[in-house]
Amino acid sequence: MKPIDPRLVVRIGPARRYILVTAGLGLSTALLVAFQAFVIARLLAPLLAPEPLTEDGLGWIGSIVPESARGLAVGLPILAAVVGLRTAVSWLQERLAHRAGARVISELREQVVEHAAAMGPRWVASGRGAEVVTVVTRGLDDLLPYFVRYLPQLGLAATLTPILLVLVLGLDWISALIVGLTLPLIPIFMILVGLVTRDRSERHLEAMQTLGARTLDLIAGVPTLKALGRENGPAARVRELGESHRKATMGSLRVAFLSGMVLELLTTLSVAIVAVTMGFRLVAGGVGIETGLAVLILAPEVYLPLRNVGMHFHASADGLAAADAAFGILDEPVPAAGGTAQAPSVSSGALVAADLGVLTPDGGREAPAGVTLRCEPGTVTAIVGPNGSGKSTLLLALAGLLPPSSGRVGVEGDDAGVAPVSQDGAVVTDLDGWTSQIAWVPQRPDLGPEGRRLSLGQRQRQALARALSSGRPLVLLDEPTAHLDPASRAEVVAEIRALADAGATVVVATHEPAVVDGADAVVTVESHATKEVDA
Repeated sequence: MKPIDPRLVVRIGPARRYILVTAGLGLSTALLVAFQAFVIARLLAPLLAPEPLTEDGLGWIGSIVPESARGLAVGLPILAAVVGLRTAVSWLQERLAHRAGARVISELREQVVEHAAAMGPRWVASGRGAEVVTVVTRGLDDLLPYFVRYLPQLGLAATLTPILLVLVLGLDWISALIVGLTLPLIPIFMILVGLVTRDRSERHLEAMQTLGARTLDLIAGVPTLKALGRENGPAARVRELGESHRKATMGSLRVAFLSGMVLELLTTLSVAIVAVTMGFRLVAGGVGIETGLAVLILAPEVYLPLRNVGMHFHASADGLAAADAAFGILDEPVPAAGGTAQAPSVSSGALVAADLGVLTPDGGREAPAGVTLRCEPGTVTAIVGPNGSGKSTLLLALAGLLPPSSGRVGVEGDDAGVAPVSQDGAVVTDLDGWTSQIAWVPQRPDLGPEGRRLSLGQRQRQALARALSSGRPLVLLDEPTAHLDPASRAEVVAEIRALADAGATVVVATHEPAVVDGADAVVTVESHATKEVDA
């Protein structure tokens, strides 16, 4: 897992200016921290010195803060002003970082959803849809700490740490040497803990995706389960999924706390070495009290940005894992969009398919394979075949939503020519113009939020009612009588027949004998293996 994902930097878009301003504010914070340390050293030195101060213990750096700041009347107002200004800069920095993070997450969500929609319904139905839902909701929310906490601290580590180290070197080279030798220990342990965090975050995201996919399936089936009186059946499974998610979350939290403890311990020991060394040298008179105070105040601030980088990086690791999953989705090649040829009119002739075949995603089979059909306006064509033979896939190919791997789809005109819709593995017609003529009802229609309160059968009836009353010349129905009682099935069969009699071209994928008996043509689809599959 990289400290900065280049893909994330490329896609931050308008949020880039917020991050640049945040980096500038980090540099301002570095200067304010140093100034505050010198003011405090000026104020405390006269109170802790065993005898009146006669020399400037800050050396050439003392020109930044006048010696008059040793007096309370001068030093306290300066200190109050520096503290107030540092607070304001920190507030502004966090505000801009939060705004940048929210903007990037929102834009990344839109890109993932648009990309998933462009991949087509077959890709979503393959199981990737639940992954998309998990990533764009809970997953990317965990990316906010990356922008609000981690990136600002990374900017401070790149600016504040070297500046303060140079200032410590100007005050006392021995203390600067100790800091310089112990400072690399923090990134070394960050890497060691990060290796554990990476695997833990990936497992956490995987658990979230599994939980999300199964929960969505349960929610989709709740209306049907309630209609059958089995709504309490999945309770044990929901508890099991929740427990799995709880364990994954607690594992991530344990690693985050472990990383914080390790970095805190390293920082404490490193500062203690500086403090003990400085104490002995103060007693021996090898260094002045004002110099010692300034070094002791600056030393923890040198380590602080690196420590916070490690702590916040591990806290935002879940978000980075989700971002990596989002980029994995965005890297999926989008199928070619429709062509520029004018879409043929379905009302002007028969819908035809010649030797049509569609490869499965792994390329091992064609399902369907070698389908040839001719659907006249005013007729019902029933698509039959065993499960997995490609009936639903054939409807997607006829709708232009899935280009066939072989063969073609077109509309036969009055001159006996065929105007192609898709051929040679690509949709050649204007896809919007073609789909605007089609009403399509899938096996599990999605009616939006209002449909969540309906059973699957009720959703089926509503989707059918919309399609049958749409007035579009081509109607594609995928198992329209599934999830319906016998009386409702009889009504649907009659409505399909009436729609065809009104002049529409109706193509139905079905296992229902009544639909097959009432069809004008029946097409049986089969699937064929295209390569040997290892046993």
